[in-house]
Amino acid sequence: MQFISGEPRVLRPSLMVDMARYRHKVFVEKLGWQLECENSLEYDQFDRDDTVYVVAQNDAAEVIGTARLLPTTRPYLLSEVFPQLLHGATPPSSPDVWELSRFAAVDFSTGTGSALEQFSSPIMMNLLRTSMASAAARGAKRFITVSPLGVERLLRRLGFQAHRLAPPLIVDGHPIFACSISFA
Repeated sequence: MQFISGEPRVLRPSLMVDMARYRHKVFVEKLGWQLECENSLEYDQFDRDDTVYVVAQNDAAEVIGTARLLPTTRPYLLSEVFPQLLHGATPPSSPDVWELSRFAAVDFSTGTGSALEQFSSPIMMNLLRTSMASAAARGAKRFITVSPLGVERLLRRLGFQAHRLAPPLIVDGHPIFACSISFA
């Protein structure tokens, strides 16, 4: 397994396409998210020049995990799409707080490829640690993320310092919440 991290200008264009195709497979095909996509490639308004990506690949160079890291000093998913998850609190805007989004750790080459089991995947732990290191190298001290209920408990069980920023809400029939993950 290898991890590649960086902004779009330093990543191979073919890797960016593979990552977008992987995200479509995970989030649209497997999880059923209603996202506008062209040519089975999942990109949105937060995939910008300053976005940092972390991509996990297996030995055959297939994408088996991805994370998108966004500085909170610019628009990001929680602040723009899900501000209601903060229950009226001001979304963070700080160089030491970055958003972790489009996080997936599913290896479709193994035949199981369940998007729902990704948080128990061995890939997940390495992907999260690599994402933290990449963000920390850019000045981050913690992540915020929009997460499904249960992720907080799982992260804590795995030894990460995670907590809710506000009570969860039901969005599109799914309980989600704003989560903070410290890099300690």
